[in-house]
Amino acid sequence: MLKTRIITALALLACFVPTLFLLPNSYWALGTLALSLLALHEWAGMIKLDSNKHIIFLALATISGLLALLLFEKNGFHWFFFKALLLFAAASVFWILIVPFWFKSQCVIKNKMVMAALGLLLIAALWFALVCAKGADPWLLLSLMATIWIADSAAYFAGKNFGKNKLAPNISPGKTWEGVYGALIAVTIFGAILYWFADVKSFAMFPALWAIAILGVIGDLFESMLKRQANLKDSGNILPGHGGILDRIDGLISSLPIAILMIYLYNLYGAG
Repeated sequence: MLKTRIITALALLACFVPTLFLLPNSYWALGTLALSLLALHEWAGMIKLDSNKHIIFLALATISGLLALLLFEKNGFHWFFFKALLLFAAASVFWILIVPFWFKSQCVIKNKMVMAALGLLLIAALWFALVCAKGADPWLLLSLMATIWIADSAAYFAGKNFGKNKLAPNISPGKTWEGVYGALIAVTIFGAILYWFADVKSFAMFPALWAIAILGVIGDLFESMLKRQANLKDSGNILPGHGGILDRIDGLISSLPIAILMIYLYNLYGAG
């Protein structure tokens, strides 16, 4: 299982890095839209939409995504970015203000249209964040995504080897506080590397990296809660050793839109 997980991760990385730096923004947007639609397909399965509603849901998402792409091409990156900020703000409210109460209550929302709309909001926010970050600076996007990957891998390693104290046993029994501490230590080391070798000379970077790591854990827990409510082990089986697309991007869904919004606000109000 671990060998398969590593091979899949390396294959994904080998595809991801060249496309990030070599593809034009419009092609990157189209490719990430396709991945987002796969994620929405898994989301529809996770909330158990019937076949007809599943098809309508994906059709509406596809049409909306293609329309957004046309507007991106017509109006340019800056127009797209400033429209995306509204989505990032909505996603931030959800992850920061709503999800903690959802964890506490662990309520099951039976209205499938509400859950479908939620999935559309969260995954659309991620898609817009992927497009905006790449358009602004591919190295920025790579650094943000690397933070989540490093935190996730470190949490897995630390939890498996040192985990004793359960983080949220009613949501995900395998996750531990030791895993969280491992993730924070790993992203701190990553931040030190960026500070000394990538000329990112700002100590504000460290709390930002810790926040991203914690948001990644929250996203992971949230998906685990939804899978537990749906009696599913994985969101899908498209990625050997990892499960589905949602299983691989759950930390990005919760962290990347907020990170882009915070960077924008910092540059607007805090940099000076």
